[in-house]
Amino acid sequence: MSLDRRTFLQLAAAFQAASALGIGPAMAEKAEGLTFGPAEPFSWEGLKRHARELAGKPYESPPRPNPEIVQQIDYDAHGKLRYKLENALWGEGGSVYPISFQHVGRYFPKTVRMHLIEKGAAREILYNPNLFMGGPGHVAKKLGPEPSAFAGFWVHESRNRPDWKKAEPWATFLGASYFRAVGELGQVGLSSRGLAIGPGTANPEEFPDFVAFWFEPALTEADPVIVNALLDSPSVAGAYRFAMRRGKGVVMDIEASLNLRKPIERMGLAPLTSMFWFSETVKATAVDWRPEVHDSDGLAMWNGKGEHIWRPLNNPSRIMVSSFVDQTPRGFGLCQRDRDFNNYQDGVKYQLRPTAWVEPLSDWGEGAIQLTEIPTDDEIHDNIVAMWVPKDPTAAGKTYDYRYRLHWLADEPYPSPLARCMATRLGNGGQPGQPRPKGVRKFMVEFKGDVLAKLPFGVKPEPVLSASRGQFSYIYAEAVPNEVPGHWRAQFDFTVDGKDPVEMRLYLKHGDEVLSETWLYQYHPF
Repeated sequence: MSLDRRTFLQLAAAFQAASALGIGPAMAEKAEGLTFGPAEPFSWEGLKRHARELAGKPYESPPRPNPEIVQQIDYDAHGKLRYKLENALWGEGGSVYPISFQHVGRYFPKTVRMHLIEKGAAREILYNPNLFMGGPGHVAKKLGPEPSAFAGFWVHESRNRPDWKKAEPWATFLGASYFRAVGELGQVGLSSRGLAIGPGTANPEEFPDFVAFWFEPALTEADPVIVNALLDSPSVAGAYRFAMRRGKGVVMDIEASLNLRKPIERMGLAPLTSMFWFSETVKATAVDWRPEVHDSDGLAMWNGKGEHIWRPLNNPSRIMVSSFVDQTPRGFGLCQRDRDFNNYQDGVKYQLRPTAWVEPLSDWGEGAIQLTEIPTDDEIHDNIVAMWVPKDPTAAGKTYDYRYRLHWLADEPYPSPLARCMATRLGNGGQPGQPRPKGVRKFMVEFKGDVLAKLPFGVKPEPVLSASRGQFSYIYAEAVPNEVPGHWRAQFDFTVDGKDPVEMRLYLKHGDEVLSETWLYQYHPF
């Protein structure tokens, strides 16, 4: 199954009612193959003010293109609606990074207003069915110019590249407040969102929408593409400003101002969304021919006290929400650490999926990094959410301002200098040649790093273990027998009664010296 189709199905299952910025029809003038509305003043402060005013009004659903026609634009029909890149915004000049637009369809039914900013003034980019290729008989041709049928946009590689029209876009915004970017290994994978409302709660999750965008050009490849956005939903209205830079991967500086219409039970800031089906840790017998299937294999955290933590992901039997209480966190991210093709054997190249790292640029105060893990039986579903949840209860009328930097790379931008966890493996407990005791699980947790390679010959690191309940036995460490310097594993058996989850903690030390990051694991006895 292709990545594009998997993404469509993920979003189709998730997206709920949308909203859009109500801007009436405008007199138009033509330029560069696009049609624009009249100029209106625009500023970031003005957008924030507009969001505050919008939050003081009842939420209104957006105007929609003809639902009967849009429903007919299924996956196959949407795939044929390719934007004509000769009509790309900045395709011939004005910015080094062209932008193309995406069409509404069955799985992306909401409309989004697009605007170009020049010299402090904004003009709406007006929808025209002729901007898209689909054939003269395509059902989308039946839609009129109002309301707009734009659903999202793509940011393309530099026009200085002769192949930019053939290259994959490096940033995409499509569906609710979802967006993605290319990592330094050349692939997209997990997604981010403007805001998460209520994942993992007893109530249905609410999906706010980016309902309008305003684009500012990047004059050189070193300059950022600036994207301003208005977010709206029944619970919140907000203003966002993205400064996106294309380098070895993508780095986005994000500023947000959120205004609440009503209290939110669980408000997730800087949310990351990914897919984890199975890894080498736990895999049902013959569930799939591939060794591993995941876009991310763990949650990495760098807490306010300076501790680096690695939490391998799970595919639990029921929804699980884990909270890691912190104050002024230094960062967190969903990571793909396993880069060996042999561990995936898949043509979609899961080993190239990016790591997305959230770096706060302001003091986020007290709260928790929350990890939501949702059961899945296939790779078509995004079932992992990681986000920051403030400690204080939310209140209607309150404004939340926060800033962060989002890195789309191959690894964490600030990795621990200590040894890092590389794999978590489970098996039956006990010793070879002896009857295997029931209810005993053996763990093999692998660490690798220069600090372990520098240990004197004959010196072994000491595993330091704890658990919320249960007993450890047969605890020891050994070098992994692959002749790779600094590659060690901690082994132990674990015995516990009952089926309730167990929280486990492990790190390696020598004397008083800590040698590794901290491994946290939620073990589900089976």
